[in-house]
Amino acid sequence: MDVREKLLTAALKVFEEAGSRGATTRRIASEAGVNEITLFRHFGSKAALMSEALACASAAPVENRLPAEPADPARELLAFSRTGYQHLRRNAAMIRTAMGEMEQAPDAARCVAANPARVHEQLKAYLARLQERGLASTDWDPHAASSMLMGTLFSDAMGRDMMPEKYPYSEAEAPAHYVSLFLRAIGVNAPAEHHPADGSPLQDP
Repeated sequence: MDVREKLLTAALKVFEEAGSRGATTRRIASEAGVNEITLFRHFGSKAALMSEALACASAAPVENRLPAEPADPARELLAFSRTGYQHLRRNAAMIRTAMGEMEQAPDAARCVAANPARVHEQLKAYLARLQERGLASTDWDPHAASSMLMGTLFSDAMGRDMMPEKYPYSEAEAPAHYVSLFLRAIGVNAPAEHHPADGSPLQDP
């Protein structure tokens, strides 16, 4: 890892721990194991460093792409939801901090929101294709449905640590519970192996 990468990693770590005000250049430089002069030589200012660090974190690809041509909604949405949920759990600290910084550092919040916005559009388009191909009912809005599924995953990922009693099922089980309910809501008739008659959540493929 070169000096620039160390500074970007350190900036994110300190931001998660202390927010934008607490993320001083001295503290970031110390975390990276360099001096402040080195930080300014590479980035010029704290604002430039934080902007690039958050942009890099937000632009990191999440391998949860949905297929252009739906074939098995139950399997495809479960894989999508599991990958997205795991990404949210890994980045929960940064996301919470960015949300709390909305007033003081709106650019930070917007950077963190960029990737979820892209994923929302992808999911919305996929759900519309389900309707077009007769794989789901048509009496619901893809935009609202996308917000519902992503909002449910987000709520669990952000709230599980603070309210564990609200989530009696494990992190590994959570996406399957939500997708099972979601499929019913949008009128997808999942195959028997995906959607057991006893009401238990979707199983692994």
